[in-house]
Amino acid sequence: MAAFVEIDPSFAKQQLLLVLQESYMHPNGQIPAYEWNFSDVNPPVHSWAVWTVYEKDKKRTGKADTPFLEKAFQKLLINFTWWVNQKDTSGTDLFEGGFLGLDNIGVFDRNHMPEGIKKMQQADATSWMAMFSLNMLRMSLELAKTNKIYEEVSAKFFRHFLNIAWAMHHIGKKDLSLWDDQDNFYYDVVEMSDGSTQRLKVRSLVGVIPLFAVEIMNKDLFEELKDFQRRANEIIRTRPDLASLISNLENANKNGDFLFSIMRGFRLEHLLKRLLDEDEFLSDYGIRSLSKFHEKNPFVFGEEGHHQIQYEPGESRSGMFGGNSNWRGPIWMPLNYMIIQSLRKYYTFYGPTYLYEFPTGSGIKMNLNEIANELTKRLIKLFEPDENGKFVYHSDDPENHFATDEHFKGQHLFYEFFDGDSGKGLGASHQTGWTALIANLIMDMEEHK
Repeated sequence: MAAFVEIDPSFAKQQLLLVLQESYMHPNGQIPAYEWNFSDVNPPVHSWAVWTVYEKDKKRTGKADTPFLEKAFQKLLINFTWWVNQKDTSGTDLFEGGFLGLDNIGVFDRNHMPEGIKKMQQADATSWMAMFSLNMLRMSLELAKTNKIYEEVSAKFFRHFLNIAWAMHHIGKKDLSLWDDQDNFYYDVVEMSDGSTQRLKVRSLVGVIPLFAVEIMNKDLFEELKDFQRRANEIIRTRPDLASLISNLENANKNGDFLFSIMRGFRLEHLLKRLLDEDEFLSDYGIRSLSKFHEKNPFVFGEEGHHQIQYEPGESRSGMFGGNSNWRGPIWMPLNYMIIQSLRKYYTFYGPTYLYEFPTGSGIKMNLNEIANELTKRLIKLFEPDENGKFVYHSDDPENHFATDEHFKGQHLFYEFFDGDSGKGLGASHQTGWTALIANLIMDMEEHK
């Protein structure tokens, strides 16, 4: 719907509300995953989609559809509570989710963990919930402009975000962090039956997702909402240990923007170093789902080595997930889109003076907006014809009529994911629902030249 809103905003809004209706959403607040297993858990991106569609519609028409936003927010409030109650059973603000859309990126199936593991603190699940909190905070602040009652619930989500950010760096009695100071990367942490803890040092998109928990808000909004500002300042005053993890409400940039983020400064800089390294995540066609570092350095869990993960650019040879273990290196459009969107938000706060190498080690310095554009260009290459009119994602099979037949070769396929080295299209050939985000990327690049 983030792409469809550009064509038909009314349909996009209707579809987002449809899934929140009682005929789809469980009374306990769970949103169904997909038709073959309602009970699986997908990343909680529905709130992000609602806010994105609302903003795009408002920009296009010049009118805010407040009833749509309010109706969706009320149901998402129930969904948020379901997540807190069901996926944070210990009440520590660290979340588990299992599958979570990153199909098979883990060293083992997170829904069926090996013997000896008591609990798993997921860097991606916890980061998705930080993003969910920020989405709900942003929506409630928007609704508070016309209904002051929402200022109180805004303070609730501000506190949720702070709690999650704090919890990511204070796990258990040993105060273990999901952030590894040695590798400068986020990892999942497992708690063993004997009480010991261990980081799963897999360099994958799981450790990049904390980048998505970022929002920019202008001081004018807080000046307008005095009750929220008072409540937020009281939280900061009474819990300075929480507030120290993000920019506080006295630290705006020259444009009056505040940065709400899990990752900033030192951590952002070091994550980018890996993300933009062509020997790790950066491919000619976007960001890989697993670092190429693991091609020669597979990660092995357990003394007997039964569980390991190795970089494979295309279809994985692992049969662990029914022979469809896809995320061992390929490029996945939705996560690439979220990475680029996040970099543009950081650019809004840090501005053109924050420069970094692209690619890492090249000596070429760019700002975050320029880096977002360069990543977009690499993804667009997947959809650009070569001198023979063939698209990168087509295979070399001479029987591939979509690549050779004059009636088909000009028509795009929207593959599920793409080979991390060659750009070849893999998985479902019609995954338009998320690969259609290439259209958004093209439009965003035009807007942010």
